[in-house]
Amino acid sequence: MSPGLVKMWVALTGMALMFIAVFSIYFSRYKLKNKFFKAILAIIAYICMIVAGFIIVLVVFSGPVQE
Repeated sequence: MSPGLVKMWVALTGMALMFIAVFSIYFSRYKLKNKFFKAILAIIAYICMIVAGFIIVLVVFSGPVQE
C-alpha cells in the first residue's frame, strides 16, 4: 500500500472511533439504567474519543504524503 492510502485508513479509523464514542455516550446517558454499566461505557467512550483525537491530530499535522 502507498503511504497516502495508509494515511487514509488511519484517518478513517480515527473517524470511526469518534462515531463509536458518540453513540456510546448517548447510550450511557439516556438508555442504560445500571450505573455500573453506564460508567464503564462512558469511560470506554471517552477513551475512544481521546485516541481518535490524537490520531486525527497526527494525521493532520503530518503534512502531505510525498510519492
